Order: sequence, then structure tokens, then C-alpha cells
Amino acid sequence: MRWIAGVLINAILFVALSGFFESFHVEGFTGAIIASFVLAILNMLVRPILLILTLPINIFTLGLFTFVVNAMMLEMTSFFLDAYIQIDGFGTALLIALLMSLANMVINSVLWSKEPR
Repeated sequence: MRWIAGVLINAILFVALSGFFESFHVEGFTGAIIASFVLAILNMLVRPILLILTLPINIFTLGLFTFVVNAMMLEMTSFFLDAYIQIDGFGTALLIALLMSLANMVINSVLWSKEPR
């Protein structure tokens, strides 16, 4: 359930962020859901390998290189799904990765907190 919610949250973020940036294009909400699903699959399969390979750089930058790895995941998603999502440059992918990470952190802390409200 949590994984599906994460895919839907990322799809909503894709659509919202594509409205703010001219260099980031998403073809409708269906395309955003497909892109979010592929991003989740890439994050499960490829991201751990990239994080291990870039571990020395990640330690040196105190974890900030993780945003670069996230941007590479977005670029890979754009490469595989060019019909649904287009990112015009790596700088845009880096900015989108940063904003999506921050938004996911806030949304997950609100949705999945253990405290009663």
C-alpha cells in the first residue's frame, strides 16, 4: 500500500513540477503514473548499485552526491520513456530531484507519522 502511495505521490509531483519548469515536460497524468512506476523500478534495481559505486564521493560530500544519483535516475527514466517525460538538461534533472526529495520528505513525515492526531 505504501509503495503504491509513493508512486501516486511522485506522479502528482511530476505533474506539479512540470507546470513550474519549461524544461521539464510530462504528457498528462497517465504518463506521470507510468514514469513514476518506472522510476520506482529503477530506484529498486539500479540505484543501490550506483550508490555503492559512488560511496567514496558520497562520503566525501557528506551525502549530497545522492542528489546527483537521484538526478541520474530521473534522466534514465526520461531516456526509457521519452514519449511520456522529457527533461531538457542535467541541471533541470538535478533541480527536480532536489525538489522531489524535499517534497517526499515532508509528505512522508505527515502521512506516515506514528503519532495520533
